[in-house]
Amino acid sequence: MTAWREYRDHKRRTILSTYQVLGFLSSGTYGRVYKACLRHPEAPERTSRQGSQRGGSSSRVPSPNGAKNGKARENEPDAGVYAIKKFKADKEAEAPSYTGISQSAMREIALNRELRHENIVTLREVMLEDRAIYMVFSYASHDFLQLIHHHSTVLREGISPTVLKSLLFQLLSGVHYLHSNWVLHRDLKPANILLTHSGVVKIGDLGLARLYSQPLQPLYNGDKVVVTIWYRAPELLMGARHYTPAIDMWAVGCIWGELLSLRPLFKGEEAKMEGKGKPSAVLQTDQMAKIVDILGPPSKERWPSIDTMPEWRGYCAAMRFGPDDGHSSKLSNWFASRSRPPHGASLFERLLMYDPGKRVTAERALEHAWFKEEPVPTRNAFASLPLGVSIYPPRRLHSDTTDPVLNVDPSQVAPALINSGGGGLGGGTSMAFPGPAAPAPAPASGGSLPNSVGPSGYLNSVSGGVGIGHLGGIAGLGQSSSATGRGGMVATAAANAQNKRAKLG
Repeated sequence: MTAWREYRDHKRRTILSTYQVLGFLSSGTYGRVYKACLRHPEAPERTSRQGSQRGGSSSRVPSPNGAKNGKARENEPDAGVYAIKKFKADKEAEAPSYTGISQSAMREIALNRELRHENIVTLREVMLEDRAIYMVFSYASHDFLQLIHHHSTVLREGISPTVLKSLLFQLLSGVHYLHSNWVLHRDLKPANILLTHSGVVKIGDLGLARLYSQPLQPLYNGDKVVVTIWYRAPELLMGARHYTPAIDMWAVGCIWGELLSLRPLFKGEEAKMEGKGKPSAVLQTDQMAKIVDILGPPSKERWPSIDTMPEWRGYCAAMRFGPDDGHSSKLSNWFASRSRPPHGASLFERLLMYDPGKRVTAERALEHAWFKEEPVPTRNAFASLPLGVSIYPPRRLHSDTTDPVLNVDPSQVAPALINSGGGGLGGGTSMAFPGPAAPAPAPASGGSLPNSVGPSGYLNSVSGGVGIGHLGGIAGLGQSSSATGRGGMVATAAANAQNKRAKLG
């Protein structure tokens, strides 16, 4: 077996033989992200076929519209440029070993291979090299956090209401697509909402996402702590064992508030767990206090089932909730002071309701009258800007001395390559895009964006939450899968839920 592994490792194509790393972008809990471009535009299609024939480790995600759309993106600023996410190994100093794949990596790979929507980040391929897993995504020039920081520190003015409405509509469209296919994101925050140079929102980082149609056990059992603290819904703070897509909608409301004020809406201090106790034993009183400051205290009238929450009594004792007075005016006044004119206030309040059962769904949010008022949201969020494209600086590239494999000094890379892929002053790229084109969007019910593209039939349908699974899971990372049918995680979940509804009917 050792000899076979050595032979296989020798034959498989490597990440550096396929992509030229341009620099280091950022790192997170589970991995590091690099900006890269193709070394040989014709290589991936050929080497991918060769790899699958001889048991290679690359798993390409096929394009729903075929290779013919590759030329359609040649002139786009982000074309031919990719973001490579390298999952961190447990102990990077040790010799290579084969210990399996983390749960976070498995979820992200499996879901990204099946989900296809204009407002969801596009996975190009997955590669395995030594102990490292590489996910290659289409590149996005910005993220919401960068926009917020640029407006608060450089421009020192708020985001244009027209741009903000388009950003929010696209974000809700992506969230609606996820929920319609029985997927909870569970980590929506500005840093995870990407934005291309041409103004298209892309929801990324599905490491905490999971299916929720027919859970075999409470969602709490698998991941006891989900969602970054500032965007965590009240039911999660209260220790809920069962929760719904409403937790993502609360996060959308928090993101909206942050886009308005250019600072986190509920910026609480997270209480850290000491020792090996249960996470539920830690009361996030500071975070809850920040919510109460704006929304007022929770009560039975506003949240009828609040006394069933596991941590409700603990919060009552720790925070000494007082009378529930003036709660509505606080949120309304907060919104009115930051959004002028205060259109969309009713939608904002419905996103930030204590009771998850009363919180608006993504589908209903897209049907809100605010999105039908002028100016209507556009597919290009920057369409109202002078040049109709991003005015924001490109992401800054760094060298990553902690990774000897992918460490690159950006100053030694050709400026033409650095500036390609959006945000560069030149705004263009000379590299072709031979790989899969960006999938066509699924128009959300309740509204469509001007100049939008019709559905491609590639898991884009959100009607009734049922889609067409194009891929059957991740197929062991060793083979490319192109079998059409209900073989994937998302499609299977949708089919099971539909059958269950039929039986109940």
